[in-house]
Amino acid sequence: MADIAIGIDLGTSNSVVAIMEGGRPKVIPNEWGELIHPSVVHYHPDGSVVVGSRAKKKLLLDPDNTIYSFKRLIGRYFFSQEVKKAREIFPYRLVEGANRDVRVEVQGQVHAIPEVSAEVLREMKRIAENYLGQPVTKAVVTCPAHFNDSQRQATKDAGRIAGLEILKVLNEPTAAALAYGYDRGLQQRVAIYDLGGGTFDITVLDINNDVFEVRATAGDTFLGGDDFDARIMDYLITAFHEQTGIDLRQDRMAMQKLKEHSEWAKIQLSEVDRIEVGIPDIARDAEGSLTLSALLTVKQLAQMTYDLVQKTFKVCDEAMQSSNNNVADIEGVVLVGGQTKSRFIRSAVEAYFSQRVQASVNPDEVVAVGAAIHAHQLVNRRRDAVLVDVTPLTLRVGTVGGYTDVIIPKNTPIPVEQTKTFVTASDGQEKVRIRIYQGEARESEGDTLLGEFEFSGFRVASRGEVEIAVTFDIDASGIVSVTAVERESGAQAHTTVTFSQNLSETELKRMSGAA
Repeated sequence: MADIAIGIDLGTSNSVVAIMEGGRPKVIPNEWGELIHPSVVHYHPDGSVVVGSRAKKKLLLDPDNTIYSFKRLIGRYFFSQEVKKAREIFPYRLVEGANRDVRVEVQGQVHAIPEVSAEVLREMKRIAENYLGQPVTKAVVTCPAHFNDSQRQATKDAGRIAGLEILKVLNEPTAAALAYGYDRGLQQRVAIYDLGGGTFDITVLDINNDVFEVRATAGDTFLGGDDFDARIMDYLITAFHEQTGIDLRQDRMAMQKLKEHSEWAKIQLSEVDRIEVGIPDIARDAEGSLTLSALLTVKQLAQMTYDLVQKTFKVCDEAMQSSNNNVADIEGVVLVGGQTKSRFIRSAVEAYFSQRVQASVNPDEVVAVGAAIHAHQLVNRRRDAVLVDVTPLTLRVGTVGGYTDVIIPKNTPIPVEQTKTFVTASDGQEKVRIRIYQGEARESEGDTLLGEFEFSGFRVASRGEVEIAVTFDIDASGIVSVTAVERESGAQAHTTVTFSQNLSETELKRMSGAA
């Protein structure tokens, strides 16, 4: 029997698991026939956990201990602007971890974000095992193309905690392109417009039969369907305040009801032109229970989220420029992510690219399908589809004065390695310390600090005499590693790599239940 590996789309709002069966990809249902599983994790007081639809039902009943949209937090610093924004809108408690990472506190326990993500991956693993009737230990897991190294490392850690060997962390748009073009004999330049629950990516790539070559990618890891929901919430809050004078922002239970109904309203407006939003018992006054009632139309929703859609097109402009293309060069447009099912977004995308979008793919399932195809290829060592991806962010090293130098520019095909030579800066120097960043800013404060590299063990000599060749490597999953060699002796210098947010080996073993 051929080796089995599953493909998992670990999404902000929903997750999907798929497998190759009989030579064709298949999205796997759970025991209730559900194909799409909410990326929601609920923690009970006894420490037990539920995931998916059952967990989502707890959002209203126990919002403090029900974690959602955690993909927006994975691999981020606690002090980042994104986490600051999340702390203002999420009902559950965010705290700072030992490595300055962000963690959640539920039921008196603190959990790392990869640990929460692992609960969803573990559920996808369970669904696959129930369907197949045998253990599953290998998977390809997808992530936004614009995830940095810390976010990719954290995704890989989540897989390990869940008991999975992550064969590859695959960019979501690349997975979608693979699902769209695999075994179809296409020769097209396509754009993958991926607007999910929490992130946005645009990728321009060439499909030449079964060679998939990414030309450029750009994205925003804090822009997605959650932001559209928030605009509907603001609209409903304002309408209720005008009717009653009551500000619902002060009531956490009311805010959870608003979130749930806002998401429902957005989904409904993908099918109808207008809806009446009614939320009973949203608040109380001296006369008793109050009901929120408001009319919402597609046109209103398009107007109140116009700037969000335009923000995606600014990112599209960046990708088109980086790939040396204009919209006339694009021969196919593929929509990915649940948010792209909104009719006004589809229309806006078609207007931007001056063509109809491809209707042959399911935006909710296409990423998992592509991941399953690639997982099958990896475990069976097949080369019937070749993926050439790029690094989405520039890799940099810190220099004096708070500046950085470019090591590997963004949109460089991966895997790739680059060597840079460093020399000792003072007499008798015993160590060389280098800070590594990802981002597009010349100033280090505008980039993401991945970690510090400290090299020692080389001979002690006068300033500038000792040369150390440092090789930076970005693998096919977009994950960074480093090695160092003293040029004179050719000996490997002692290397200590401190990634700023990585979980320690002890933590990973504890979370995964390993001995």
